[in-house]
Parts: sequence; C-alpha cells; structure tokens
Amino acid sequence: MNRTLVVLTLAACMAQTGAPIVVLLGGIIGAELAPSPGLATLPVALMILGTAASTIPASFIMRRFGRRKGFLFAASYAVVAGLLAAFAVQTAAFWLLCTATFLIGSHNAFVQQYRFAVAESVPAARLGRSLSVLMLAGVVAAYLGPKTATLLQDVVPSAVYAGSFLGLSVLMAGAGMVLSFYVPDSCDSEVDDRGGRSLWQIAQQLDFKIAIVASVAAWSIMSLLMTATPVAMHHLDQFSMIDTAWVIQSHIMAMFLPSLVSGLLLDRVGPLRMITAGAGILIVCLGVAFAGRHLMHYWWALVLLGIGWNFMYLGGTALLTRTYEANERFKVQACNDFIVFAMQAVAALSSGFFLFSFGWSWLVYLSAGVLIVPLALVGYKQLALKGLKA
Repeated sequence: MNRTLVVLTLAACMAQTGAPIVVLLGGIIGAELAPSPGLATLPVALMILGTAASTIPASFIMRRFGRRKGFLFAASYAVVAGLLAAFAVQTAAFWLLCTATFLIGSHNAFVQQYRFAVAESVPAARLGRSLSVLMLAGVVAAYLGPKTATLLQDVVPSAVYAGSFLGLSVLMAGAGMVLSFYVPDSCDSEVDDRGGRSLWQIAQQLDFKIAIVASVAAWSIMSLLMTATPVAMHHLDQFSMIDTAWVIQSHIMAMFLPSLVSGLLLDRVGPLRMITAGAGILIVCLGVAFAGRHLMHYWWALVLLGIGWNFMYLGGTALLTRTYEANERFKVQACNDFIVFAMQAVAALSSGFFLFSFGWSWLVYLSAGVLIVPLALVGYKQLALKGLKA
C-alpha cells in the first residue's frame, strides 16, 4: 500500500464526515428554521450544490497550485464552515446555515479528487482494489459523523445541534493535519497538463458517456431518496431521532462497506458489469421503497441504495480513467464531477418539493426514470461488443 493511498484514506475518514452530519441534521433543522416546509431540505441541497459549483474551481486550483495545497486549503475553510453552521443554529439563522452547508459541500468537491490522486499513484491492475481501500474510509465516516452529531448535540445548552457542527470543525481540522503529510508522487507532478484532445473529442467515446451517466444515476437516485428520508421519517412519519439516525448511518455504511469486495470484483469483472450489477441492486431498492413506509422498509431501501451506489459509482470512476491521457486528466475530471454533482444538486433540490407536494412514491418514480438511461447505454455497448466479435 503506497504512501498516497494511506494518507488520503486516513484523511478521508474525517473529511467525509461533513456529508453524513449535514444529511442527518440539515433537513431536521431546516424543518424548524425554514420559512416554508418546502425549503426544509434546502441546507442539504445547497451542500450538494456547493459540491457541483466547486468541481471546476477545485480542479483549477489543484492544476495551478498542486493537489496538496488544494486539499489543505479546502480542509481549512471546512473548519470555518462548521463554526459558521454552529453559530447559525444558535442564532436560528436559516440562510446562514444554508451558507455554511454550501461551504461544506464545496469542501466535498476537493475530497472527491482524492480518488483521482489515488488512481494516478497506482498501476492500472491495482486500481479497483486501491479505490476500494479509499472508499472504505466512508465506513469510518458513516459511523463517526452521525455519532459525533448525536453525542455533541446538547453541548451548547441554548441551541440543540450547534455542538454537532462544532464537532464537525474538529474533524475537519484533524483531516487537515493528516493531509499535511501528503506528498504527490513525483511522476504525477511531472506530467505536462497542457494540450491533448478537446473535451468534445473525448466526450464522443461511448465509455466516457457510460461512465458519466452511471455516476449521474448513482448520485442522483441516492440524493433523491437520502435527502428526503430524514424528513419523511422524523417529520412526516414521526419516527424517533434514534431510528432516523440508525437508518441514515446504515445507509452511509452500506455505501462504503461493500468496498471490502467491490474493488476485487471490479478488477475481476470490469466496469461495465459492475455498473449493471449496481443498477440491478437499485431496482430492488426502489421496489422496497415503493412497498411501504415502515421502519424496515426505510432501512432495507436505504441499505440497498448504498450498495447499488457503491457498485455504479466505482464502476463509473474506473471506466472514466480509461477515456483520457495523463495530460487530459484535470479537464476530464472537472467535467465529470461538474456534471455528476450538478445533477445531484438538481435531485436534492427537487427532493423536498416532490416529497411535500406529491409524496414519497413520486421520488421512487423519478428514480426509476433516471435508472433507465445507464441501462440503455450499457445494453447498447454490449450489443456493439457482440457485433464486433461476430
């Protein structure tokens, strides 16, 4: 296991806790502070929008100043974002909370680049396993984030949950300390990033289209259901905070725990079959989500949602790395992440509206529609491969 993988995995254990904390608390706090019920999930949606809006700037900063400085810069302002969120909760300032979650999401755009830094530091034959090790940090984050949020929620007596965001700042500071030991590989820093094909030329590849559409589907479906779940459970269906946290925590662990085997599986069967398997799991997830709204319906649907996301996203990431040369990497990575997280932001922004306006079932219908596109492209690719063999 190389140094880059070790350092970034340890940093990711803390850096990735921002998302589960905001997902768990954003909708619940939003339902109390928002000027209208339809805006309850806006803090979560703006976190995702912050990620989408920062993908291209994050790539530009790292191209200009290097990955190490980019990672440290993002960790620094994530600390400030946590403090800002705590202050917003204490003063009941909804729009200030939204600003803080946007900044937390912006930090996530830099964290998403961890996977490309790892991919550039290992041979192609070890890519799946190395990405899996990195993604396993999400298991730690899935436990550490909600645990921090619930343990520290009453630390500030005058404001429930303000302490949760203070804990987030401490975790972001810890990630920054670990990242100070990150040293980019020498061969990586020597690559000339100028020139190469245009994005339009690269985008004509079917593999490029499949990679992006698979990641878009995985993140969008996950966002539609995950963003709405805490509000649907705690605010509409009156489940306790403990039950709600358990479902969200189980979901986030299910997103990353399959990485114990999914990386090896990816190296064995390839990205296309991983994407197809992930889509199949998501179909089962949607069936469970549509069947009912008891506690175990929520739990099974969110666990299957996490596993399906893992397979599709890992497959999409691995397939994307096959579509560009070293000197094309930053523009392709920025384009991929911008499209993926912009669509995820749309899904998150739509989640609260559809939940309160039309109900839970409409979120399932929308998710099913999104899933059709990657399945159609993979099917077309498989037919094309069979035609070439014939």
